[in-house]
Amino acid sequence: MLSRRFATRGPLFTDTVSMVRLAFKGCQGGLDVSLNKETEMPKLKTKSGVKKRFKLTATGKIKHGAVGKRHRLISHNAKYIRQHRRTDTISDADAKTIKKWAPYGLN
Repeated sequence: MLSRRFATRGPLFTDTVSMVRLAFKGCQGGLDVSLNKETEMPKLKTKSGVKKRFKLTATGKIKHGAVGKRHRLISHNAKYIRQHRRTDTISDADAKTIKKWAPYGLN
């Protein structure tokens, strides 16, 4: 499998052990054998819902949009609608969970 992938870049090897030996000896044949690919940790994915719903403030707090403002606004009084107009910050307990879901931060 590995030898077929590198067949166009340099000489054809049937076993991967000889390819790695030549790569460590400084072979100038153009082989690109990187052993870090197997030992590197995979990239962590950010939850797509977190990207859409939350933003990070300059102080590191997480803010979210107003809740209860999508539908059924006729049944709510004006005071409720007015008080839920702005964005709000997440509590510290919930912020820990959200920061785990966004390992590289939020825009």
